[in-house]
Amino acid sequence: MGKKLRGKDLIKLGFPKNNSINVALGQINRYYKKKKKEQVLQEAKEVLLKPELFKGDGVWGKIAESLLTPVTVKKHALNTTRAPFMIYGEDEIDDQAKYQLYDALKLPVSVAGALMPDAHTGYGLPIGGVLATNNAVIPYGVGVDIGCRMCLTVYPVAVSYLKGKRYRLEKILSEHTKFGMYETHKIKHDHEIFSREEFTTIPLVKKLKDKAYKQLGTSGSGNHFVEFGIVTITDAENEWGIKPGDYLGLLTHSGSRGLGANIAKHYTHLATKQCPLPKHVQQLAWLDLSTHDGHEYWLAMNLAGDYAQACHDDIHKRIGKLIGAKPICKIENHHNFAWKKMVNGVECIVHRKGATPAGKGALGIIPGSMTAPGYIVRGRGNSESLHSASHGAGRLLSRRKCKEKFTKSAINKVLKEHGVTVLGGGVDEAPMAYKNIHNVMANQKELVEVVGTFTPKIVRMDR
Repeated sequence: MGKKLRGKDLIKLGFPKNNSINVALGQINRYYKKKKKEQVLQEAKEVLLKPELFKGDGVWGKIAESLLTPVTVKKHALNTTRAPFMIYGEDEIDDQAKYQLYDALKLPVSVAGALMPDAHTGYGLPIGGVLATNNAVIPYGVGVDIGCRMCLTVYPVAVSYLKGKRYRLEKILSEHTKFGMYETHKIKHDHEIFSREEFTTIPLVKKLKDKAYKQLGTSGSGNHFVEFGIVTITDAENEWGIKPGDYLGLLTHSGSRGLGANIAKHYTHLATKQCPLPKHVQQLAWLDLSTHDGHEYWLAMNLAGDYAQACHDDIHKRIGKLIGAKPICKIENHHNFAWKKMVNGVECIVHRKGATPAGKGALGIIPGSMTAPGYIVRGRGNSESLHSASHGAGRLLSRRKCKEKFTKSAINKVLKEHGVTVLGGGVDEAPMAYKNIHNVMANQKELVEVVGTFTPKIVRMDR
């Protein structure tokens, strides 16, 4: 804007002397910096006169909301008692992760919770934490990597292919998978996700579209991976009519990349401003779904989840084409997300931060480590776990402790013993950093049943 818009300009226009002025200045300064002051004031006047016409608008919707239903920000206190909860594999979960869940259960909006057997300390909700809330979504209850997920493609290819064509498969992963903040594919693919209206109606998301396009079909750093391995189907009554036995499989683990990270950062900031909590639980700040920001986050979160799926689809499509085989089936699931689900007969927001959906009959993948099998599972629909299960083996040691304790040579020795090749990856992702997946699975027999396993053989991670 040529001349900076000030609160007195809005008051002169007729804005009431309340929080609507701060809201308007915030939105205008964030999204309309390049517009002329006179034009902005003209639009602001239209909103002031008929705010109901602008509800849901990407820029003016929040201002209209502040005019129609002025909100008073007040600090929330925690309840003195916890909402009902269950912990699975309690003896193998660190105390800090339990305390994080206990705090979350005392939020005024909490309805029920659960802790999965792979749980460990995180930010806000613990990793492996599940929380049902009343009409409220907690950005840090979803996590920074919105829609982080697993995807397994099973091919009708004999596992002998892994030995006979090992070099070729390593070359495919090395040359045709991209990781981290800067690697992208030279040939970009389009996807129907980019025609979604959220990319035009939500200002923040609109700014991120170009980044999302460039990062489509890439994976994050940390524990994200693309792996070739052996799929062993053990359930003769499986959903795909696959004969029990061994097959070639491609397993991927990644999320919504820069799109999801920026959405998480933006709405977490808004939540902490609108929902002041005691300092030690401030990361559990929520957005009311009845508000403009709450509704907008919900739309953006769902877009990020669908984008994460699109990334996996692109990876599997690229690699499947190089293998030259049509898949028998694909199994996939989110594990950093929030869903609208019925809990005790009431619709709630169920957050699963590092937890796999395990509703009755729901299929999913629970990975182990580079040297331990992952499990293809079918949910049992256990209501006490809020229809959830673990999202993996779970970390036993922090990244810092791994760097202090392990060496590359020690890790390579373990990998060699298991016949696993790793392309990239750091000491912090050592297979010894993870809990025993067999113990984790034993602690959730009432949550899932096993359909088959996936044993990694060629692993690609960020360098």
